[in-house]
Amino acid sequence: MKQIFIDQFIVPAIAQQEFKKRMKINRDFIKKLDGFVEDRAFERYDEQGSLICITMAIWQNEDVLQKAKEAVQQLYQQQGFDMKAMLQRLNISMERNTYTQLAD
Repeated sequence: MKQIFIDQFIVPAIAQQEFKKRMKINRDFIKKLDGFVEDRAFERYDEQGSLICITMAIWQNEDVLQKAKEAVQQLYQQQGFDMKAMLQRLNISMERNTYTQLAD
């Protein structure tokens, strides 16, 4: 069963450029992984000018999603990148969940 991995980020105006740069790196990377189906990103802005960004990556099944998560962590290690530290430093909030598609 396909797995839909969805993140929602709330990004203050001052942090948007750095956030979008990192998001592009991640989206470009996952597209090359086995089991990747497709991804999408959506955005809107709130009254304070913060970016609300939702990213969605669809994977063939739970096994390939787990392997993708591991591959992303390896990439972070190789690059010396700490996601939690970046989110904290830039005051970005993140909500992350995995979904399956409803049957018709």
